[in-house]
Amino acid sequence: MSDHIPSQAFVELGGWPAILGRIMSGEDLAASIAETALTEVLIGGATPAQVAAFIVSLRVKGETIVEMTGMVEAMTAACELVVLPPDLVVIDTCGTGGAAPRREAAFNVSTIAALVIAGAGAGAGAGTGVGVAVCKHGNRAASSTSGSADLLEALGVVIDLGPMGVARCVTEAGIGFCLAPRFHPGMRFVGPVRRELGVSTVFNVLGPLATPARLRRQVIGVADPRMAERMIGVLAARGAERAMVVSGHDGLDELTTTTTSTIHELRDSELHTYDIDPSTLGLTTVDPAALRGGDASLNANLTHKVLAGQPGPHREVVLLNAAAGLVVGGAADDLATALNVAANSIDTGAAATALERLITVSNKAKSEEP
Repeated sequence: MSDHIPSQAFVELGGWPAILGRIMSGEDLAASIAETALTEVLIGGATPAQVAAFIVSLRVKGETIVEMTGMVEAMTAACELVVLPPDLVVIDTCGTGGAAPRREAAFNVSTIAALVIAGAGAGAGAGTGVGVAVCKHGNRAASSTSGSADLLEALGVVIDLGPMGVARCVTEAGIGFCLAPRFHPGMRFVGPVRRELGVSTVFNVLGPLATPARLRRQVIGVADPRMAERMIGVLAARGAERAMVVSGHDGLDELTTTTTSTIHELRDSELHTYDIDPSTLGLTTVDPAALRGGDASLNANLTHKVLAGQPGPHREVVLLNAAAGLVVGGAADDLATALNVAANSIDTGAAATALERLITVSNKAKSEEP
């Protein structure tokens, strides 16, 4: 950092002493100030102590929608861009990670749901799909035994492709994967601080909001229900077309089948909040232990079972979350209809085929990278 030259905008704000002083006095930052501050962090313009003070003081004060919007702008401006065809309907299914202890051995619900959505998008045969693709954003495990990257790698998918490779997967396989550290290099200045702090900060929710493909349709799972309303507010402020931010009442960052869940939905420029009960959709309410997973190897085995059509709790929780993605993608108007579309994706073999395509295309794209 000794050779770092701060931006003029940062200098005019008074630097870290002035910005940290505002936050610590309880003042909410304007979006432009929050964006300028995080930009400084992402280019290496903050010491570990300043990074820690910034994110902890924001958490203590309480991050606002305006502040978070500015910070997401900084993250998306600093990340590598995945360019996708403008006429392609693409969604992301990404979670913040779960806070509940049971999350430590969780099943990779949103990742498998993404494969089901991709399968539904392509259909079992030519011309039978619903026209929704997935550009999945994720990372290795942080609060669990298997992150989305760990699972996909165990399944044979190349997880560290660059922007062109990811775009190729989305267009040819119907699904691509963006490994967060690959696309957000500036986060290397934040990661060590987050690990040393060991507590939840705004970065737990910024990542899912800052998709490298600049998507306008997302399903985001968040374990902390207090952040859900702010996250859907950020998506609305940034021009999202359709979105859901979901929280299981059992502490999972998914729509759960152990109890009820809350959905914050953005549709037709309007925000709606409501609870859903899986039993009203014909799904079985189960004990939390029924949704347990394990390490990447175990979860890969469970994935193959779900995609092969094996009935049970893992299938049902995947169907429910895939249904949310299909609604956000415009493939169905409601969860009940979308559940049937998701089930058809599995039962026709289309979801399993989507995984096979992703493995093939990702490996080919990797072999052809410069």
